Amino acid sequence: MLRLIVGLVLACSINNMVLAGGDDSLAVRLDALAAAKLSKMPAQIDLLAGMDDPRAAVVLQALLDGQLYARKSDKRLFIATPAADKSLLLTDPLGLVQPGAAKKNEFKRIAVNNRMRSQLRYAIARANLQSPDPLQRQAAVLRLLDDLDPAVLVLLDEAAEDESDEGVLGLVYIARGMIALDSDDRLEKMAAIELLSGNLQPLVKNRLQQVLARDDNGDLLETDAVIVKKARVALAAIDSKAGVYKFLETTFFGLSLGSVLLLSAIGLAITFGVMGVINMAHGELIMLGAYTTYVVQLMMPDHLEYSLLVAVPAAFLVSGLVGVAIERGIIQFLYGRPLETLLATFGVSLILQQAVRSIFSPLNRSVATPEWMSGALQINPVFALTYNRMYILVFALIVFVLLLLLLKKTTLGLQFRAVAQNRAMARAMGIRSQWVDAMTFGLGSGIAGIAGVALSQLTNVGPNLGQAYIIDSFMVVVFGGVGNLWGTLVSAFSLGVASKFVEPMAGAVLAKILILVFIILFIQKNPRGLFPQQGRAE
Repeated sequence: MLRLIVGLVLACSINNMVLAGGDDSLAVRLDALAAAKLSKMPAQIDLLAGMDDPRAAVVLQALLDGQLYARKSDKRLFIATPAADKSLLLTDPLGLVQPGAAKKNEFKRIAVNNRMRSQLRYAIARANLQSPDPLQRQAAVLRLLDDLDPAVLVLLDEAAEDESDEGVLGLVYIARGMIALDSDDRLEKMAAIELLSGNLQPLVKNRLQQVLARDDNGDLLETDAVIVKKARVALAAIDSKAGVYKFLETTFFGLSLGSVLLLSAIGLAITFGVMGVINMAHGELIMLGAYTTYVVQLMMPDHLEYSLLVAVPAAFLVSGLVGVAIERGIIQFLYGRPLETLLATFGVSLILQQAVRSIFSPLNRSVATPEWMSGALQINPVFALTYNRMYILVFALIVFVLLLLLLKKTTLGLQFRAVAQNRAMARAMGIRSQWVDAMTFGLGSGIAGIAGVALSQLTNVGPNLGQAYIIDSFMVVVFGGVGNLWGTLVSAFSLGVASKFVEPMAGAVLAKILILVFIILFIQKNPRGLFPQQGRAE
């Protein structure tokens, strides 16, 4: 019993020592911060900033963002964000209590003034610049660029001495250069402009433009002509460099559009080239592939990361089987009658659209993008490549290469080419042309379904999805040369890039019209396209 009493006394003594400030743990610092008056809070912020505990930086950031609250009943601090129902979503900075919701009137927000905000930004920057993660250090310097102050020069000098990552070090030098633009030393200001010349950070360009600011009378505020000239040269270098990356970005978007056109047109090139059939239902086969992707994701909601791996073969099979059914049920009776084939497939397209409206409703459906396809590869502040378009571009090239190998290296491909060149001779050699026709139409339709999978990652899925690409697909096939896969490849990417360069000047609708007029004029001079078939194929 005596030992129990002694233990309780010692525990109370230790607890009193902690509350009195004898321990520098985060819990004690948070209690002191919650109890401090506004005039005493800067000292408590300094104590928190001096801790090695990474949770302290999280608390300081919450305080700066206005998300640090004290519970009125016991002065316990929580990080909180307002919810839609006017409650607070709480997080315990100590990690002792699970996140939850509470009534807003039970808490009081810890307020800060402008002086403390500067102190907090400084403290947070110091903590983040000492982080072992280079990305976090880079983000800290970028945040400093938003609100540069001569007081942070000490921080930047310390960071420059210890920094080993070249990317972070470059940002540190940029920040120091932007501060130096406010210097009274002429040589230092000129050196800063030289350092910032050609840098693509938007804040750098804005800061250099301030050097060329004018007063109400239109006169330059900067009176040194040499500095003004250097600032103009630096801005011209930035604009020139940004123009190059703008060109590369437009080219990338054009190639990504070309990859979509390639996927949507390559199946049409096969059926048109081998069978001579104008399939107006090709766009609806693309649509079926997109809806197959939507259904696959509904069936595996917990495995969206792998849904596209399942959707690609599923869309190929669904659209391919529908294509075989169209060929066996309708087209085989209309060979040699192109106008009737066109009208029949147009009727099939209307039936497929109405079937989709009846099953899925006329509303557009959104298909989720897997995490590995989300986001972008940031090359520099003005140039980024989105992952979904990069994957679709690579995917289109893979499909093209596989199709080329199928046609060149397999028996089925040999039969395809034989029927395309001379149907009567192929039948005389024992090739079942009807079977080849069905497989050809099924293959072209299956590739159209794969195109629908790709399109589902770029746009909403709806009954009219295919109508937006059927005309473009025919333009690609005719421009490249009927039945020529290489012509389809070159044509798709050429038209895609041309469209993206014309759109900023003429608008999306007029750009399509101009491209169509160009193709019409080109076909007038070259009726067989870019890569006409030669020899017997002709």
